[in-house]
Amino acid sequence: MTLDIDIEAPWPGSTDWADLAEAVLEALLQEAPELDNPRLIASVLFTSDEEVHVLNREWRAKDKPTNVLSFPMMGRADLLALHADGAPEMLGDIALAHQTCAREAAGKGVSVEHHAAHLIVHGLLHLAGHDHEISDAEAEAMEAIETKALAIMGIADPYGDRT
Repeated sequence: MTLDIDIEAPWPGSTDWADLAEAVLEALLQEAPELDNPRLIASVLFTSDEEVHVLNREWRAKDKPTNVLSFPMMGRADLLALHADGAPEMLGDIALAHQTCAREAAGKGVSVEHHAAHLIVHGLLHLAGHDHEISDAEAEAMEAIETKALAIMGIADPYGDRT
């Protein structure tokens, strides 16, 4: 999988957000092998709350910002059936809202980098067809993948209930 990364204000230049996203992908591929396909492309947009608010209102009819949005362009069955040979395929887009991410990170007592890593994992799993809103079992499965991928990066369990 290849990431197409775009970083906009107000994400601070003191962190290499592109490197963080690539490190997240590398860790996630160990826990979600269905994403380990050279044909797949996903875009990651680091942007403002204002931009995410617009996207959330326009595409999800929710008139508020949120921490991360995912816009899948491929169903899970198609992802699982995708052969490694062929033209590139767009898996989807994710967008992270800086102010919400920073506020949530402060509330959790974690760095913005660690919280952003969690949101990228979460967003990429949504693109891969995981959905924590379907059932408790799916939520637990998705959280377990997130926790394992983040642990590979040395990031503590964001849910605080797994060892």
